[in-house]
Amino acid sequence: MLGKIGLALMILLIGRLPILHANETSYQVVCIGFYNLENLFDTLDDPKTKDEEFTPYGEKNWTQKRYQTKLRLLSKVISEIGAELTPDGVMLLGVCEVENKQVLDDLVKMPLIKERGYEIVHENSPDRRGIDVALLYQSSFFKVISYKYVSLRIDRSQRGKAFKSRDQLVVSGEINGDTLHVIVNHWPARYGGQSRSAPLRNAAARLCRSLVDSLIALDSNAKIVVMGDLNDDPVDESIDIHLNAENNQHDLERGELFNTTGRLYDEGIGTLAYRDKWNLFDQLILTQSLLGNDYTNFKWFKSLVFKKPYLIQKEGRYKGYPYRTYARMRYLGGYSDHFPVYMYLIKRQ
Repeated sequence: MLGKIGLALMILLIGRLPILHANETSYQVVCIGFYNLENLFDTLDDPKTKDEEFTPYGEKNWTQKRYQTKLRLLSKVISEIGAELTPDGVMLLGVCEVENKQVLDDLVKMPLIKERGYEIVHENSPDRRGIDVALLYQSSFFKVISYKYVSLRIDRSQRGKAFKSRDQLVVSGEINGDTLHVIVNHWPARYGGQSRSAPLRNAAARLCRSLVDSLIALDSNAKIVVMGDLNDDPVDESIDIHLNAENNQHDLERGELFNTTGRLYDEGIGTLAYRDKWNLFDQLILTQSLLGNDYTNFKWFKSLVFKKPYLIQKEGRYKGYPYRTYARMRYLGGYSDHFPVYMYLIKRQ
């Protein structure tokens, strides 16, 4: 059975796509992931956004040295995501909490990942802090057909004032003859508490679902990956009801999405910790067209949380948490307050 394939596999690079061999059958392997980069800001003050704390004279004393250290650390993580099954690592990587395109240009030029030739889909969003979502992709594998950013709009009468949040990014492209759509999200945070802020994430989920439905209306078998920091767990209302995503692929009803990271949450695995509780906000969710045993097209194989020991805080108050850059105003010099998530798609050679 394909599901029993372990990591001790022979992997070859044939025709620029990695090949996985199991049970005398060859499979092309594609790695797709998502990573919250935790405040990847440059050191310049943008007068249009609230980024003052991430400047050399701001509260966090964000210097060029610290910026370069963060770039180096993040590039190390990206260089290793998916490397156990494919020598080219993660092919598509959705990211969030990036200030602008320049910080991504600086990131993809770091020595550990420069040779992969990552290209960038990015536009500025209306977030008050200026943080955006984006997609990094290896153009030697993935050919972008189109992309668009869609704004999240909340009725003012429900909030009392205009609400600005990150746009949702829809990218359509081709991988070795298969068309794939990716929707990158960073839903509203839990400021003011989970219950008070839930309507905002419910609205984000409905917008995301409408994007999925629009793609399916054009192609009933559209292969769609929803990814992002959703600021809710797989069992919360926004994902379970409004996005209509189910954690068990064997219980899917018509129209439901499959949350590939739901099983991880059920097992107590998280991507971030808060007040000694683990949450799994970073998720990878699929249309049913990416499931099944017909590997003449790309199908989902498995999903994982990237949780190497070096990404874990070793001491102090936050021991065992993700090793982050700052704890409030105190510089820790780590990576991010989130672990990345990633998955494999495979296709019979």
